[in-house]
Amino acid sequence: MAEPADLKVHEATYTSMIGLLKYGAVACFLLAFLVIWLIS
Repeated sequence: MAEPADLKVHEATYTSMIGLLKYGAVACFLLAFLVIWLIS
């Protein structure tokens, strides 16, 4: 089993990764909307 200190580091990494994915998904949506708007 992982040590408690390792779990805290992994939890921090997981939290930052989820935040990055959320903002990345919003950015991709906005970029796709902009491209579709420019094409039409």
